[in-house]
Amino acid sequence: MTDQKRRILVVDDEIDLRDLLAHLLTGAGYEVEAASDGEEAISILQKKKHDLALLDIQMPNMNGIQVLKFIHEHTPSTKAIMLTGYADLKYAMEAKEYGAKDFISKPYKLEDVLSTISRILGEQ
Repeated sequence: MTDQKRRILVVDDEIDLRDLLAHLLTGAGYEVEAASDGEEAISILQKKKHDLALLDIQMPNMNGIQVLKFIHEHTPSTKAIMLTGYADLKYAMEAKEYGAKDFISKPYKLEDVLSTISRILGEQ
């Protein structure tokens, strides 16, 4: 681990999952911010650089693909992992097109989330 903590943005409209991920990642040594929807996520991303965003695909107001497009256009150094309860090939193809590094299907194992994040952030 470097002296500076890696910053992760967790975006999920399900408060229990969002809080669980934020707690897990904070405990693993990351600096974590959380957003309840895509609009809040973009507001956070405009103010501060993040190394990684965990994006739920299905959210009200603005979905994870729309946030991913914003990241792709405005903060391309931010890596993204999509969280989804929907095994939808259309979303997967679109997310890859906009630079998503990986997908994690819900329900997920917390150790799988940690290992995926570690692998993606290690690709610097």
